[in-house]
Amino acid sequence: MNAAITSTGQREFHSGEQEQSLSLDFLHRYLLGNYRELYAATLALDVNDHNAVLIATNLLVTAAEADPARRRAEGRLIARRLALLPPPRVYGLFRALRRAKVNNRRTRAIMRDWLAARPDLAFDAVKYRGAVKDVVRHAHLRPGGELGPFLFAPRGKAAYATPILETWRRAHYEQAALYRLPYTVAEGFAAKHRIPRATFLDRIAPRLTRLERLRLQESARGLGADAVRAGLTTMPLTRLASYVLSLPLDDRAHRRTELTAALRAAARRVAGEQAGRWGSVAAVLDDSFSTYGSGHKRRRPLAVALACHFLLEALAREYTPLWLSGRSDALLVRPYGATPLGERVLDGLERRPERLVIVSDGWDNAPPGLAGEVLRIWRTRLDPHRACAVVHLNPVYDAADFDVRRLAPTVPTAGIRDAENLVALVELARFADGRTGLPELRAHLDRRVGEFLGEDT
Repeated sequence: MNAAITSTGQREFHSGEQEQSLSLDFLHRYLLGNYRELYAATLALDVNDHNAVLIATNLLVTAAEADPARRRAEGRLIARRLALLPPPRVYGLFRALRRAKVNNRRTRAIMRDWLAARPDLAFDAVKYRGAVKDVVRHAHLRPGGELGPFLFAPRGKAAYATPILETWRRAHYEQAALYRLPYTVAEGFAAKHRIPRATFLDRIAPRLTRLERLRLQESARGLGADAVRAGLTTMPLTRLASYVLSLPLDDRAHRRTELTAALRAAARRVAGEQAGRWGSVAAVLDDSFSTYGSGHKRRRPLAVALACHFLLEALAREYTPLWLSGRSDALLVRPYGATPLGERVLDGLERRPERLVIVSDGWDNAPPGLAGEVLRIWRTRLDPHRACAVVHLNPVYDAADFDVRRLAPTVPTAGIRDAENLVALVELARFADGRTGLPELRAHLDRRVGEFLGEDT
């Protein structure tokens, strides 16, 4: 679970891309071969999209190794997970199955049902035309209406009755038509018609998705395309934190009121009815240099820590944030310095909170191992009855150990990718401290699977 939540097979600060990919591949193969039922059940948990696709692929490729009842159960989990994944991820999975020559009846049924459930397949045919064509061909489907001609002979018709297909046809020679297409498709036509970038962004702004607006906002601002504005108050918490950290420090300070209000609004949405119910909370938050991450995952660990800071502030009745750098201004944090986790854990425990939450990659190095010793003595000598609940949330997968890096055996550790999953991960972390076993874990997974599939448990 820790691997499936945190790792995407990309380079991290302490390990390269190849090391990450090999380690993750080994874990998937091991779980698939030895605990297939538990492996499939992880689709019902908060795994990241990369691992959800790997799990679905591995289950479909090895379908012959499961009995009919197990294949049916896996098929339901796969279908439900695919319904929640972004369409590009699903089309990428289907194309990977095509390359692997996996074309059994269950795979074709999953492809057919997923396409049938798409709200607007004509839109998909325009935005993901190559992928849709590959899936239709591989699953032996016969799309109705004008989709077949559009996919396999798009220039053969003089006109289409389906509006978006006709818009695509007209965009080849009419500039006004391209502004009624999805941004990723319109961008290619804008280049073909040599439309200035600022003009294009201004006119395509109404067609942008929420995440496209966020991604393009700063470059559009530099070009003077003021129509591209992201609604920050509706953005997901962790993604919003990543956006804030991408801004220069001067911009963050200048927009302090706007950015802080947006982060707190996102945190309140995530907290929901749990807001203010966590009692007194102290948080040790890692902003050391290693939270820069890598070129592939730039500032991702720091973004998770920043998002957790605002979420814990919303969850707690009384909240004390302790950044490793000693900074008190969360909006201006940046990756810098060593990782003195031990000192900050001491500061947190000294306040006797009901909960101590540590958000860090676990590379305690100032001095090395101090945090583990502090937590060991605290748990065994000073607080054996666990009056203070301590949990370590780690946003970085450690390829060498096939897990996230832990601070102490007596403290439960869980991988975290998005702060939105913090509450559920604190519950899951109890399976990592040795006080519960496989039967309890199976019961927990059975309950989560039932909730995931909409069944009574």
